[in-house]
Formats: sequence, structure tokens, C-alpha cells
Amino acid sequence: MARVACHKGDNIYYKEFLPRSPLEKLKALVKGSRATRARLHSEALLLAGFDAPVNIAWGKLAGGREYLFTHAVAGAGITQWLRYTLTDRDPASLDQRRQLLRELGIFIGRLHATGFIHGDLRPSNVLAAKHAQRFQFSLIDNERNVQQIPPAGKHLLKNLMQLNMLLPTDLTRSDRMRFFNSWRSQMRSHTDTEAELLAIQAYQWACRRLKAKGKL
Repeated sequence: MARVACHKGDNIYYKEFLPRSPLEKLKALVKGSRATRARLHSEALLLAGFDAPVNIAWGKLAGGREYLFTHAVAGAGITQWLRYTLTDRDPASLDQRRQLLRELGIFIGRLHATGFIHGDLRPSNVLAAKHAQRFQFSLIDNERNVQQIPPAGKHLLKNLMQLNMLLPTDLTRSDRMRFFNSWRSQMRSHTDTEAELLAIQAYQWACRRLKAKGKL
């Protein structure tokens, strides 16, 4: 329910939010419109030290539509990295792949430990760029984010499940455990048992969804 365009020369994104239903107007009265939520939630992430699109301009169009201009963030989605870029089995590629997963786990763990829950944490909504031998991560599509300290277990579970929605050809079980161990290192409010239970349930939930989609 959106139109998106990119001006690559100026690295600017345009997103037009289309009306979903009459209920959307009622929701906007309480929580703000989709464009407003996207703008404010990205600003909240930036204020907390997480990379997200920087807002440039926003406004309203006829028919209840709204728009938002942002600066493009650097990098490619995690799916792109794991499915197409880091697929070679040579030692250098394997080391980069493992580094990506460890640093991604730390990034998402910091995000959750700060109380942020992403509204749609599919791997393509997490962008990664390599800078000075480190990966830098950014979050896009932030309109449904929430912040709650401590974050609810069901919200953590959903985010972890969404990140697990990659095929076994994209991500092995060892890969998944590298991510979870790094994520766990940042979640000091959770016991080892709680963190392990979240990891297992998230993986099993993702497998059920992949099977229902005919991908397993």
C-alpha cells in the first residue's frame, strides 16, 4: 500500500503512502498517520544511535495520501548479502559471512536491549554496508516500530522469527546460532534459558511459515 521511487543521482527516496481502509483514518487520530509514524520512528532510531533514513520533506496529497522524502541509506539487504554476495566457500568469503552474522546479532541485540521492536524485521529491511572492515547496519520501513522497556517477549519472538524467514540454502543452522549467540550477548536482562527458548521458538515458527508457503 505504498509507491516508492528513488533518484539515484541524489540518493533520495520518495515514498507515497496509500490509504488502506477507513479504519486507517481512525488509527491515525490515535497513533498518527503512516507517514508521520515512519518519520518519527526513524528519528527516534537516529536519536538512539541507530542508522535509519534521514527525513527531508513530507506532506499530504489529494485522496488521503501522504508522502515522505528521505535520504537513501547505504548498503544492501541481508537477504542480498547471504543469498547472492557471500555465497562462495573460500575462507575469505566464509569469514565475511560469519562476521556479518555476528555483527548483525550484536546490532539487533542492542536494538532490542534499548527497547526498540521493528514493525517488520524481514531481512530485506535491514541494510548492511562494509566500512573499514566492519559492517554498518541501517533499518528501513520503520512506520510500525514500537519502543518498550523491557520489550515484550512476544514482540522479541516475532522479530526473531522474521529474521529467520530465510531458506536453509541461505542460512544454515550454524549460521543461525552465530547470530543468536551474538544477539544473546546484548540481552543481559534475559537468562540463558529464556534466550534459548526464544531462539528455538523463533526458528520453529519460521519453519512452519516457510512450510506453509511451500518453501520447505
